[in-house]
Formats: sequence, structure tokens, C-alpha cells
Amino acid sequence: MDNQYYAEMLGKYIPWGSSTCSKHATLTPEEPAVIVSGKGCRVKDADGKEYIDFRNSLGPISLGYCYGPVDDAIRSQLDKGIVFGYPSPLEAEVAKAVTEIIPCAEKARFLKTGGEAIAACIKAARYITGHDHVIQIGYNGWLNSLASGALALPNRKGTSGKTGIPAAIASLYHAASWNDTEKLEELGKAYGDDLAAVVVAADYANMDAGRSFYPYLRAFTERYGAALVYDEIVTGFRIALGGVQEFYGVTPDMAVFAKGIANGMPLSVYCGKAKWMDAFDKAIVSSTYGGEALSLAAAKKVIEIYRSEDVIGHLWRMGARMWGGMEKIIEEYSLPIQMGCIDRPLSFFRLRPGADSGHVEKMKRAIFKAGVAIYNGGYVNYSHQAEDIDEALERIEGAVKTL
Repeated sequence: MDNQYYAEMLGKYIPWGSSTCSKHATLTPEEPAVIVSGKGCRVKDADGKEYIDFRNSLGPISLGYCYGPVDDAIRSQLDKGIVFGYPSPLEAEVAKAVTEIIPCAEKARFLKTGGEAIAACIKAARYITGHDHVIQIGYNGWLNSLASGALALPNRKGTSGKTGIPAAIASLYHAASWNDTEKLEELGKAYGDDLAAVVVAADYANMDAGRSFYPYLRAFTERYGAALVYDEIVTGFRIALGGVQEFYGVTPDMAVFAKGIANGMPLSVYCGKAKWMDAFDKAIVSSTYGGEALSLAAAKKVIEIYRSEDVIGHLWRMGARMWGGMEKIIEEYSLPIQMGCIDRPLSFFRLRPGADSGHVEKMKRAIFKAGVAIYNGGYVNYSHQAEDIDEALERIEGAVKTL
């Protein structure tokens, strides 16, 4: 079966064409409708075409596809069992490791997705503070896209009108933009006496603002007695092992890690200071698969590798090589996009002011056709080597020359 067959099947039987909205291919036939296999930093589609991959499953692949030591750990645990009626020893071992590597973590628990872990932190914040209102900065998962004007997807605001969210619930959530202190001051004046939490995900294209914005948020939440919750779903295990809280040196009350921590296995961690985490003795959050052992085995091995090898340094070096090289191509060929934070393991581009979005589509189609899989930018993983980056840049330059 080829890409065309699966594209038709996905469109016929799955709303949106995928269970993950951002994975639905919109630029076929150049963009692959499905991926059949991956190894290291490369993937193959149903037509057998290979791509140098910078999507990395939208972030979870931090070490590389089919990364040997992690896969071996999963296989070893598979022989013992997948999930039990009591905690696996791995649950205690990984929780302990989390408290050793993440600055805010005095205690930790596990779920499967980042969005539900954010929701858990919000519940704890409401329990401890006795307050109801929540300010959200950035995209924190579909489950938490409740405020009017909140991001329904990473680059897509929710539509006005009926969205499946009762107005009474939406009224308790308030969207603010990254580094918009003026808006936050307005929200503080309006809801500060009943503010439970501020949840923040970094704007990856403008992360340098975090040097001043994170200290501001720490002071802002302390002023109102609210919890400061970091969404480290993307930044954890990339910007630094302990995420932006380690990188910028500003510690939140609670934080969520997911993408990257188990190299593709479904696992999220919600962790924080004991004062807030102990709320879960009464503010109940429970899931049968929270302590599923295959994902915990993967996470244990991933953490071991990060602590024994220079994974973070490699991601920074390859990120600078890739996104710095992409920036040079953009400038030389006057492409209709601009990169953000080109020296980082992850980088995302935006449309240049006044640029035609149709030109961006043509550019992306050409890049896919050349055998490079991108997102709106993307990620490097530990398996990307200098020769892979250089080959990808050569393919991209060859593609944009044709436009």
C-alpha cells in the first residue's frame, strides 16, 4: 500500500485525518501521508522514500528512532510485564531520578500526556490556594485550551462561537501572550484575589525574553499567592536536562515534562515542591496507565544516557549547525520566512511581515520533495550528526533554488 492509499483511508475514517491534528499531512503528494519506519534521524514513508527528519514525532524523539539502549530496556521490561495491579519498582526509581535532575521537583507522579499532567497541576493549585482562576501563556494541550482566544493548537487560536466549552468554564481561564507583562498586570488587577495558577509554555522563537520574563512571573505569582507552573513539555531534555528552570535559574512551584523524557514512549511527569504535590492526597488524580512499566523503563534509560553522555551539548551544537545554516539559506534566497533562536536544539520559523503564505507552501513542498521532513522549523535529536545536517542543508538549498 502506498501513500495515496493511506491518505484516502485516513481522510475517510478519521476526523481531521489523524488522531494528532499536527500530524495530518496537508502538502501531499510531496509530504508523506504516513511514516512506516525510522532509524536514527531518518524516516521512510509508505512509498519507501527516505527523509532526513526534523519533526521527531513532534518532539518526543530526543535520542533517535529505534535507539538501541532504550529499545533494549523496553524489551527487557516486556519480558517481565507491561502494567500491574501495584506500582512497578521503576515508578519509584524514575520518580527519584526526576527529583535529582529537575530543580523544582521534590516529588513526582506520572501520566501519559502533557496536557493531562498540566490539568493535574491546575487541580492541585486550585486545591491549595482555594482559588479558581487560571492564566495560561502559550499552548498547554487541547485539554487546557479553555480561555477565550487561547491556542487550540500550537499555532492556531481557537475560533469564536461554539467550541465545545461552556461559557462558565471558559470564564475561569485567561489567555496571555509570552512576555506580555502589560496584559498580565491587567489580569492580576481583575482576578488576582482569586488566582490559582499561572501556566507558562515558552515561545520557542523568542525564548531569550525568558531571562527577564521568568523572574517577572515568579514575582507576579508570589504577589497573588498563586502557583507558578512551567510547561516544560518541549523545553525539558532539550534546552537543558532540567528544562528552562535549570537554564534560566528561576524555579517554579510545579512543572510538567513529557516530550523527550522517554524517547517516544508515552509518558508525562508532573512534579514540584512538596507543598503543592502533597495536594494529590486529597485533590485526586488517578490513571490506570500512569505507572505503565515499558515507558518508565524507557525513561530510566533515557535519564541515564543524558546523565552519562553530553546529549544536551550535542543537541545545541547540531541545532546551531542546522538552524544557523537554514538562516543563511533564507537570507541568500530571500525566502518568505524568518527563524527564531537559531543557536538552539529547536527552532521555529514565522512568515515574514507582508510575505505571501502561498510562497511558504511552495517552499515546504520543495523541501519535502527533496527528502527533508520539517515542521514549522523543527528539532534535532542525538542521532543527528554533522554529516546529516550538512546533507539536509544541501538538499534544502537545492530545493529552494528551483522556486
